[in-house]
Parts: sequence; C-alpha cells; structure tokens
Amino acid sequence: MNTKHILIVAALAAVIQTGAYAQTTAPAPDTNAAAAAPVHVNKALIPVKHQGARTDLVIQRAKAAPGDYDIEFIGDSITQGWEGAGKNVWQELGAKYKIINMGVSGDRTEHVLWRFEQGQLDGIKAKVAIVMIGTNNSNKNKDGTDTYTDADILEGVTAIVNQLRTRQPDTKIILLGIFPRGKAFNDQRGRLLEINQALAKLDDGQNIFYIDFGSQLIEADGSIAPSMMKDALHPGEAGYKIWDAAIEPKLKELGVGK
Repeated sequence: MNTKHILIVAALAAVIQTGAYAQTTAPAPDTNAAAAAPVHVNKALIPVKHQGARTDLVIQRAKAAPGDYDIEFIGDSITQGWEGAGKNVWQELGAKYKIINMGVSGDRTEHVLWRFEQGQLDGIKAKVAIVMIGTNNSNKNKDGTDTYTDADILEGVTAIVNQLRTRQPDTKIILLGIFPRGKAFNDQRGRLLEINQALAKLDDGQNIFYIDFGSQLIEADGSIAPSMMKDALHPGEAGYKIWDAAIEPKLKELGVGK
C-alpha cells in the first residue's frame, strides 16, 4: 500500500470515529415497539338524533305545552312505557301531579343529550325530573362487542344530570338506578349493577337524589317473572306500580303535588 492509500484509509477512519460519516441505510425497525393504541371516543357523550317519529313527538310535546310541571320523566322505552303498560298508573299520577313524558324507545344517553340541544327543556319548568337511562348503551353489537365501556355509560348519564342542573337549575333530580334485565343472572345485569354503584355517588342530598328499587323487580332466585317484565326488560303494570310507590316518599319530601 502506497502513501496515498494509507492517507485515504486514515482519513476515513477518523470520519467514522467522530460520527461525521452518515449512515446510508435506514435503521432496522424496532420489532418490540408497541403499536400506538387507538384513541377511544366516548359516543355516549356525543349528541346524535335517534331517528323516529317518537323523538319528534316528545320534542314537539314539550314545545307545544311550556310552563310549570310537577314532574318531567326523561328516559328510553321504559319511560315511554308509562303510556303503554303503565298507562293506568300514569293516569293515577296525573290525578296527583302535572306530568310530562319525555321517554323515547331505543334512546341512549347521546340521544337524550341531542334532544336537550334541540330545546326540549326550553320553556319547561319542572319541580322534579325523574331520569332513568343507560340500559340501551349496555347492549352488545351484532358481533358481540361493546360500543361503550362501563365508564362511558357512567359519563353519559352524568352528562345528562349535569345538563339538567345547567338548563333547569331550580329542578330537583331523582336519578333512578338502571333496571335489572334478563330472565336470570347475566353479565349485562352485572354491568348495570356496577354502573349503578357509581351513579349512586351523584346523590348530593340537595339537588340530586338517587333511588334504586331494582331488587323489587326480581324474584328471590334472581329471575325476572313474566308478570313483572314480559320480556325481562320492560315493566308491566306491576313494575310501574312499584316505580310509583318508590318515588312517592321523595316527592312528598320535596313538597311536590297538587
């Protein structure tokens, strides 16, 4: 090797040693790096319209008859059912209180929030709002997956309570525990029980009152009798009588009534 070659080799060695020699090949991928987790979006909080005539009906009902009410009922098909299986008990309630039904079959928390945004509560001044919502959020998709986590459902119901406090600051809220469902013990019923435990914490003893009478809707062996809920989800008249009896003491305590 001549002197020229020796100098070239020495220069290259110096460049590599000082880090000035650029890599011409990309580094090998890190196979141990965890893939970025997808961002979870809580759909229970994003207002969206539940398509159907009932949605439009209850919004129009409220706008067509503004004013003072003793009780506004807010919820899904179980609340709507006061006009069906519970109609006899509803008539009895109507004899004692001025009431309005804002229940929509199939509603999830995001649908109730949408109705609020459309002005359903505008012009309504209720002494008490009775809220029972969330069971439809707990339903599984056709492929067996869940759209909502338990925390999502809790946040959705909490958002409704917070909206009521903001939009109707003088209205007291009776928040009901989500009813048990299914003919016998099942995972979905267990989910709802856990959510109810957290919902109970919203009771502040001043403006928000939590009432859970779900245990009265089931039998001693944990089953739900057809006489109570024909489809193990929607109460029959016996269920609405239990509902009526469960809220009466709190309504009297709050001075509601004619």
